[in-house]
Amino acid sequence: MSEIKLISLPYQSSMVDLFAHYRDLPLPILLDSNHKSFNDTRYDLLVADPIAMISAKHEETKLIWRDTPIYEMGNHQNPLDTLDELMSYTVQEPWAIKAQKDIPFTGGLVGYYGYESGHYVEALPQSCIDDIDLPDLLVGLYGWALITDHQKLETYLMLTPWCIDEQNELLERFKPSEPVEATSFQLDKRFTSNMTQEEYAEKFAKVQDYIQAGDCYQVNLAQRFSAPYKGDSYQAYKVLTDAVPTPFSAYIELGAGAAILSHSPERFLKCNDGRIESKPIKGTRPRGATPIEDKALAEELLTAEKDRAENLMIVDLLRNDLGRSCSTGSVKVPKLFALESYANVHHLVSTVEGRIEEPQEHIKVFNQSFPGGSITGAPKIRAMEIIDELEPHVRSAYCGSITYFSSNGQMDSSITIRTMVADGQHIHCWAGGGLVADSKCEEEYQETFTKVGKLTHTLEQGFLEK
Repeated sequence: MSEIKLISLPYQSSMVDLFAHYRDLPLPILLDSNHKSFNDTRYDLLVADPIAMISAKHEETKLIWRDTPIYEMGNHQNPLDTLDELMSYTVQEPWAIKAQKDIPFTGGLVGYYGYESGHYVEALPQSCIDDIDLPDLLVGLYGWALITDHQKLETYLMLTPWCIDEQNELLERFKPSEPVEATSFQLDKRFTSNMTQEEYAEKFAKVQDYIQAGDCYQVNLAQRFSAPYKGDSYQAYKVLTDAVPTPFSAYIELGAGAAILSHSPERFLKCNDGRIESKPIKGTRPRGATPIEDKALAEELLTAEKDRAENLMIVDLLRNDLGRSCSTGSVKVPKLFALESYANVHHLVSTVEGRIEEPQEHIKVFNQSFPGGSITGAPKIRAMEIIDELEPHVRSAYCGSITYFSSNGQMDSSITIRTMVADGQHIHCWAGGGLVADSKCEEEYQETFTKVGKLTHTLEQGFLEK
């Protein structure tokens, strides 16, 4: 076979249960759009058993091939160089050059960039405690995918020539009507923060000192919530999927009980037909208890000068990031200060876009723009230095990205807010907010609980040991 093969399958309105039939394979990943509630997402994507895996931790890069290497490659110390070279090779395959442009994934890279992957982009300090034994970055090179198109109501298996021999096995696993026996999940204790309210106030004051001194305009300060657990975190993911539907949900199985459970509402970068798009979120209000209260909170957010100024600051940062690698003169802002509403919060969202000329350039734009400015602050590098100084622990997958880079030039990626990391013993989640000169400490502190509360309360109510 010299071309990509598409095999039609029964339409799956959700792949959440189907994922159980493939999760015993190496590095299974489910990109789950929760499509019913959102207009901005269209596809679900399920991959597993990559041809190669690229991981990085503390500046050590590992490249592991499943079988024989497709080609020889130098031992790069920077994993972003390794990923760039793998993508450049993939898009030059004859079948990739001929691949359809109207499907999201035709073979390529899928995985996560943790927040600390920013150290491979810029020279930054790392003095906070790293107590989560997971890679900074873990990405697989995949040659097949199960894809659901919720607009066309279609599900199909995409096979590249790399994986044509696996067709029968993959189809045999496709048994959506057959349940898989589940292992239970249990929290041993409630979630607790890695800083007290007094410690948060001290760190808030230090950020204000930096702002007044002219070091920065904004810093995203986050606290981490953790709880010990036992069992299968995928059961927790399934419950959260129902409780917190979001357009950029994802589950990544990492082995040894470790996993990433993401329910993010925020896109980082998307690429379709050479058009790069980013949708930064800045500005948050809780949902109201009644329709009248809910509408009032939404209108308050839309007219809040502080939130609009904060959003505009990040839009300018992203315009600068995209301008480094997109075509000259192509960067624009088609939407500014739009309201988007989710299960637990209203958000203020803008859209920034640019253009690229060649399909492999999508990963270059991504790498040069990482991490997203909406979860660092401005200017970005100085804000990241302050975050490292003030936050006690590494962010791990939080405020990084879950992404795919397809050989046909398509790309989509989230910013991993509202994201949990299970390391086999503890499950962690984070929440933060962008602090500016007129921020109020109590309001910012409470906002972190608003953002993360639906996740933690759902697990505590459903899985806390009685």
